[in-house]
Amino acid sequence: MGQLFWFTARAGGIVAWALLAASVVWGLWLSGRVRPLGARPAWILDLHRFLGGLATIFVGVHVGSIMLDSYTSFGPADVLVPFASSWHPLAVAWGIVGMYLLVTIEVTSLLRRHLPIRAWRGIHLLSYGLFAVATVHLLTAGTDSADVLSDGIAIAVGVAAVFVGALLLTWRSAPRTRRQLASTDGVEHP
Repeated sequence: MGQLFWFTARAGGIVAWALLAASVVWGLWLSGRVRPLGARPAWILDLHRFLGGLATIFVGVHVGSIMLDSYTSFGPADVLVPFASSWHPLAVAWGIVGMYLLVTIEVTSLLRRHLPIRAWRGIHLLSYGLFAVATVHLLTAGTDSADVLSDGIAIAVGVAAVFVGALLLTWRSAPRTRRQLASTDGVEHP
């Protein structure tokens, strides 16, 4: 029973990161109006929300299992206060910051109807920072941090997300021609 919590913590953290990565990809599809395999926007949005919520649950599994594991002996302060842990304080701090970002993004998404759209969008853009922080935590904490394959996968997914995000930002902020404006809003532009 001694290693059960350690394996659960590791698995919970890895699954949470993978769900977060998938949620970011689905969010990019939503924001870029790209429809994979002709999927309806409502389906993509529902899946994006589901993945974010599931990532939050698995972060809870990760943190709860770490606290129950006897090898590291984490207490409430160790998982809630950055740099309070004596075990890899910087790596754990990345995870704590990521956890707070995730909770902030999830709570404000649940309250989206009650928030100004600009405030919600600004907070939701923290998802990119969350993904970066969670990736750094994945790469620096735990026993899998020296595994070349898992590090390579995490780095490849992170680079791909940054690349696609930069492409979407460039595409959305590019000046539009009069012809493009007329075709999107139905109004003739001089």
